[in-house]
Amino acid sequence: MNRRRTPRSASAEDLLSTLQHLTARARQEVELHQARVELAGALQRKMLPAALPSLPGLQIAARYAPARDGLDIGGDWYDAFLLPDGSLGLVIGDVQGHDVEAAAFMGQIRIAMRAIALSASDPGEVMGRTNDLILSVDSSLFATCSFLRLDPLTGDLQSARAGHVASVWATSDGRSGITADAGGLPLGIDAHQHYPVTRRTLAADGSFVLVTDGVVEGPSLSIGDGLERVRRLVSSHAGATAEELADRVLRAGALTGHEDDVAVLVLRHELRPTGAR
Repeated sequence: MNRRRTPRSASAEDLLSTLQHLTARARQEVELHQARVELAGALQRKMLPAALPSLPGLQIAARYAPARDGLDIGGDWYDAFLLPDGSLGLVIGDVQGHDVEAAAFMGQIRIAMRAIALSASDPGEVMGRTNDLILSVDSSLFATCSFLRLDPLTGDLQSARAGHVASVWATSDGRSGITADAGGLPLGIDAHQHYPVTRRTLAADGSFVLVTDGVVEGPSLSIGDGLERVRRLVSSHAGATAEELADRVLRAGALTGHEDDVAVLVLRHELRPTGAR
């Protein structure tokens, strides 16, 4: 009686071969993704400022953290720099995406904005010219951004927004709030945009805090509720140093559940009263 060999052994060999092939391919994809993550991380570190300026009566601190345990890197940024007239430029922004391209695009915007701010004192003009410049490079990416210009002698603070989330402020005399400034479209969407400028005076000791949306928005947290939470935090620690406050706000952002990288920029000011906020 002839017994036909069952195909089980052959099927097992085929399955083993298939699994080995899939495992090798998965390992290659993991290694490729890890290489891109490491490259994005290196670009991100190089593109962010190595040091922040120091001025009498002012403390500046910033934090950046990647998303998803370091798997999503690139896009969010902060900057602070001195301008030729002695004023201080402050920037925070968020590029669409989290990869090498986003990190590189972020670097382009940061450098462009610095260069333009050297010759344009009006924050709205800085924002508009930056928008037109990055559109000229024909990138498919866009970015939200806030640019602020502070006169450290008078406390005059001018700001412009390009689709970015609001900022939070608090003073040592117990006042606090969320900025409701008018704004324009994100950078890189449409040419010849107008970005209105909001002017206020820092009239008492306190803090001004800028964040990206990962700090204030999550799956079950609206931006409004997130900003209110940060406002309460900043208000309850209005006397903290800029470094302490930046750490607290960053930790608060980790609780949103938002799978996004985050940036925080804190300005702690001790200025002579020159008017009302």
